Amino acid sequence: MATTAATTASTTATAPLPAAAHTTRTARIDRITGETKIAVDLALPLTGPFPAAAHSISVNTGIGFFDHMLHALAKHSGFSLRLTCDGDLHVDDHHSVEDCGLALGSAFKQALGAPRGIRRYGHAYAPLDEALARAVVDISGRPHCDFTGEFKRDQIGALSTEMIPHFFESFASTAGITLHVDVLKGNNDHHKAEAAFKALAVALREAIAPYGSADAVPSTKGVL
Repeated sequence: MATTAATTASTTATAPLPAAAHTTRTARIDRITGETKIAVDLALPLTGPFPAAAHSISVNTGIGFFDHMLHALAKHSGFSLRLTCDGDLHVDDHHSVEDCGLALGSAFKQALGAPRGIRRYGHAYAPLDEALARAVVDISGRPHCDFTGEFKRDQIGALSTEMIPHFFESFASTAGITLHVDVLKGNNDHHKAEAAFKALAVALREAIAPYGSADAVPSTKGVL
């Protein structure tokens, strides 16, 4: 893990993503450490049809299977995403995957803004052939991640399987969400991983969906 990081954020990207239908919230995150250089542009569709007409996804981390997972996450959540990562892959994939999770979580929190007028909770099951995964999300402001699942292989493509739960942990920590991801069954590691990312995507889509009045805080405490 990087000991120092320079992270900047703004509510509008320097070269903004095309606006999704009706209403979006956007963020730009630049995360630079001695191990990685990451840029994230993110737009969250909060109202309007799914998928948004201007839905746009571009991911390049240098880790092919990880790119595939992030693309699936954006596709099924309805997020527009541009993410690039220049990391120290000559060492291994740890810093790149971890820091992408941290940067994407920061972008999610920045783009969502004050959690008002949303469902707050989301859950989803996602199958991929014989594999089945479940994700449960609470946009609570209390970062926590619990992952259960086993992989037979050490790597899927160039992605270390030990980094799959670590990505979810990193994302949850900076997004400020409580996240439970469970790979319930499956034989093929590719299918199990992809089902987990897709389950998270659909759960996030549900959690940020409009609910109640625009100013309503989804908490009995009146604050999140």
